[in-house]
Amino acid sequence: MAGYPLKLPQKLKQEAEIWAQRQGVSLNQFILWATAEKVGALNQQLDDPQFPQITYRRGAAGIPMPVIRGTGIRVQAIGTAHEQWQMSATEIAAEYGLPVTQIEEALAFYAAHRSIIETHVSLD
Repeated sequence: MAGYPLKLPQKLKQEAEIWAQRQGVSLNQFILWATAEKVGALNQQLDDPQFPQITYRRGAAGIPMPVIRGTGIRVQAIGTAHEQWQMSATEIAAEYGLPVTQIEEALAFYAAHRSIIETHVSLD
């Protein structure tokens, strides 16, 4: 693995440390994942610029699945919690320890891309 010295603004570093802790990984691992996630998304050109908090990870079948950026939480899981279990965005946010704005964006993404998500879920 190649090393790269990285200087982050203090506030960004603090926020990254918080997210890394929430994910149960080191700051270094979190930055590695975040970089790999972003490069992968750019290579695949899958990210929808209208939904900056949503990106893609490959599922078990190798099919890209939309997840909330910086987490492994699938958009499909958020949509299911909202529709089938009648959970509000606030309840889902509390359950996952995420900001309500991220959940709202995931729900909007789910609504906009539902047919694609459901097709991929049946294949995964």
